[in-house]
Amino acid sequence: MKPTILRAEATTDDGRRMTLHEHDGDYQISVAGVPLMSTRQHHSERRLAELACEHLRGRPAPRLLIGGLGLGFTLRAALEGLEPDAAVTVVELLPAVVEWNRNPAYGLAAEAIEDPRVELVIGDVADTIRQRRGGFDAILLDVDNGASELTTATNRELYQAESLQRARAGLRAGGCLAVWSADKDPVFVERMQQAGFSVTTERVAAYPGGKVFNWLFVGVV
Repeated sequence: MKPTILRAEATTDDGRRMTLHEHDGDYQISVAGVPLMSTRQHHSERRLAELACEHLRGRPAPRLLIGGLGLGFTLRAALEGLEPDAAVTVVELLPAVVEWNRNPAYGLAAEAIEDPRVELVIGDVADTIRQRRGGFDAILLDVDNGASELTTATNRELYQAESLQRARAGLRAGGCLAVWSADKDPVFVERMQQAGFSVTTERVAAYPGGKVFNWLFVGVV
């Protein structure tokens, strides 16, 4: 049996241990021992970007905001689905996640980050939404486990009513907010609707043919 190897570790803003492990060529990021993301299970992250790109098809020079770099799967899928005139802003709260993705030894998202259409911001995606009012055709939130925060408690604010109103204000007319969630969350869907979004949901396997499912919520203004 091949061993699981600790490749790197860091501390989140609220003091929890975050680790990068490798097992047989696959990588996993965990926080306080709880798996957060893995290169083995990324189908739903890619699907999040695909849904947003489908909504933007035909728009000239679309502008996307992705909250959460993760292991780069949402970003790569967005770049595959967008034309050369598009622009993608990726905001990642944790510098270590960016460092690990950029490390060529791990083969993660270094190439996608260097795509000329990509702007990478290290910080809080809520600040970017607030600062760039009306600046995006789509906002994708792939932060923690969805409305149930895991990495930092401050991420909870992203999914509250006031922040959803800010996200709506951050979108251009006809734009969409796409949110990844580990679980079905009817309370959050209702909150999106109350913020003025027309919401559809999609249940997606974490990996093709798998029995683990995630949920995607897409709200259109």
